[in-house]
This record gives sequence, C-alpha cells and structure tokens, in this order.
Amino acid sequence: MTTALEARARGKRVRLHKPELLAPAGNLEKLKFAIHYGADAVYIGGQKYGLRSSADNFSLEEMREAVEFANGYGAKVFVATNIYAHNEDIEGLDEYLRGLQEVGISAIIAADPIIMETCRRVAPKLEVHVSTQQSVMNWQTVKFWKDQGIERVVLAREVSMEEIDQIKAHVDVEIEAFIHGAMCSSYSGRCVLSNHFTDRDSNRGGCSQSCRWKYDLFAKDQLESAPLATDLPLFGDEDDAFTMGSKDLSMIEHIADMIESGVDSFKIEGRMKSIHYVATVVNAYRQAIDAYFEDPEHFELNPIWQEEIHKAANRPLNEGFFYDAPGPEDHIFEPEDKVVGFDFVGLVLSYDEATGTALIQQRNHFKPGQEIEFFGPEGTQFKQTVGVIWNEEGQELDAARHPLQVIKLKTEFPVRKWDMMRKKTGK
Repeated sequence: MTTALEARARGKRVRLHKPELLAPAGNLEKLKFAIHYGADAVYIGGQKYGLRSSADNFSLEEMREAVEFANGYGAKVFVATNIYAHNEDIEGLDEYLRGLQEVGISAIIAADPIIMETCRRVAPKLEVHVSTQQSVMNWQTVKFWKDQGIERVVLAREVSMEEIDQIKAHVDVEIEAFIHGAMCSSYSGRCVLSNHFTDRDSNRGGCSQSCRWKYDLFAKDQLESAPLATDLPLFGDEDDAFTMGSKDLSMIEHIADMIESGVDSFKIEGRMKSIHYVATVVNAYRQAIDAYFEDPEHFELNPIWQEEIHKAANRPLNEGFFYDAPGPEDHIFEPEDKVVGFDFVGLVLSYDEATGTALIQQRNHFKPGQEIEFFGPEGTQFKQTVGVIWNEEGQELDAARHPLQVIKLKTEFPVRKWDMMRKKTGK
C-alpha cells in the first residue's frame, strides 16, 4: 500500500522522505567516520550473539559512547544479535538485552525467534529488526512479521526489484535492503563449508570465508599397476588456483531505482572493512541520495560517485539479484582482475586559511613527491603532489613514517577537519 508520504506518478513511487543510509561500524573509530561521512544510522556488533565474531566489536561501555556520539548527529545505533542460538547461547541473553536498552541502542537485528521474543519481554524499548538471515522474500512473510509486532524487516539478498515493489504494495512496514558490499555464494549466508573445514560455525559468527580460498582440483585414477587410486591434478603449476566466491554488490548506478522502490533503509555491508572503505562508500551513496532528492525529475548519475566506489572496491562488482538471478559470470571462479587499491594515509585535523597549511595525522607512510588525493564529506575532492612536510615543531621531514604522527603540509585547495588523504596502494 502507498503511504501518505508516497504516491504513484508516471510509473514511479514519488517519495517525500529520504531513505535511511545504514552503514557498518566494526569499531568506535569506524562508527565516527561513518556518521561524519553521511550515515543516518550504523549497525555494530556486541561481544555476544553477532555474526562477526572476529570483528573488534563493542563492549557495553563502548556502545554507550557510540550512542552519545551518534545522538549528537541525529543518528541511530543498531546492534546485530543475529546468530542462530544453541542452548548454551541463551544463558545471559536477558541481561545482555537489558544492557543494550540501558545504554540507548535503538534496535537489535535478530534472526532467532527466541532472541526476538526475549527482547520484547525484557527490553521493550528496543526495536526488533528481522535479520536477512531469516531469508524473507515475499510480502506474506513480511506481513507475518509485522503481525508479530516487528518494526522492520531486512530482506533476503535474493529478493528482486519486482518483489520489493509487491512487498511495498501489500504491507506498510519498514523494509531494509542491502545496496552494497560482499555477498555470500550460499543461500543468504547459510553455509557450512567453514564448519567442516575449520570448525568455525558460520551461523554463530565464525565464518572463515572458505569460498574465497584458493583450491586445486584433482581426479581419481585407478591405475592397473597400482592397488590404490591416485590423485591426478587437473591444474598445472602455470594455471590459476580455483575459487568460488561471489562478486560484490553495488547499486550506485541504480540509486534512483532503489529510491523509487520505496525501500526505507539502504544497507551497506562491511563491519570488517577499513576506515577508508566505510568513509568512501558512505560518502558516495550520501551524495547520490541527496542529489536525487534535490531534483528527482532531472536526476543524473555523477560518474565521480562510480569512481569513488571503485576506489574502495577490492572485488569486481555486480547488481546481485535485483534485476536477474546471478549466473556463472557473477562468481569468481578464478583470480579476479586486480582492482587498483587506495590506502588511507592521513586525516586532516585542522586547516590554516592564512597559510594554506593543513595539520594532518599520519595513518600510512607517505613522502614528498608522491601523488595523493584529498576527499571529504563536504565536497573536498582534489589531487596534488606532496610537497614539503614539517613536524609540529616546524622541522622538515623526508617522510611521514611514524604511526599517528602529526605533520604539517601545504594543500593546493582548502581542506576541512575529518577530510582524508589517500594514495594508490604500492605507490
């Protein structure tokens, strides 16, 4: 059904409110960058019940600090509690959920009904969002969860644009969908390769990403002269090893379709990704969404947004299931084309307009003569060659080589606090 804020016109769903941009945050620093670069909400993991057990994750005190920071920017914090629980996982659940409510978390993202039910009972101020792990793909299932009092449903990765349209036409409840990031080659992440190969349970936060390993293939050959079968390699030393991971999802080129679909929250995957990844991807989608709402009728995709996405990518990109079922070309069966990577090398702390000099905190090695690029959440975007570098005492340096070292550098254009410096990997 359409809401008071939406109507059909010229075949489009015309929206008067922006969708939420939801970003990943593997630790407190990444959370701050995500919000500074335009996220309306962030999702994090606690030290229990989440599917990224190898991420830094947050203690309750860190969550309290995260919520206070987010509140200052009008942003929300969600916590992933999306494991499928075994009996031993239930102990302490009540106390944990009460703790999330007490520190000000806005919602949990859950897959297991017992976690949802317990949250309703012991922490009723927390919204419950149904995780993508529940594989919700039709409007009747969405309606079922709405009837259970669920505030939001995160759709399965396998849902198409046409199915989203049907869901929004039948059910008036918040819908969240992934628009960017890694995808699982299994069905909505229900994979047991990791369990068998490494004894790490994928559905309890331990996935070792076995699909992205490099494999050799062998055939059994029963030789007449040998009593036992032998392994015959199907690849030679000159051949590439076999992998079977999926390409990454990117919907930046179809942001208008996503907005007009009526999806309420656009989710970016990547709690394990770098600060540079989070800032770059959030910044690109923030600009694209805002540009659409400035003038929907004349919206055009800015190639710069696509370029930015590719600077953060480390795998080839595709459109997932939104327009068609992925085929063999959407999986990585051999080493993919190498994407030119970028390293986060410096964070702008302040800028002196009188001298054109920036105070920069070093994050990776850089030196005079190298090409760098500045970018930021308020439109900063330019390249320059590193000139003279000084330390805080004014002494000239041959390189910024010490972790978190504070240096001074003249910039060709003005920069702002929280702008970032990057350079091509290996340059």
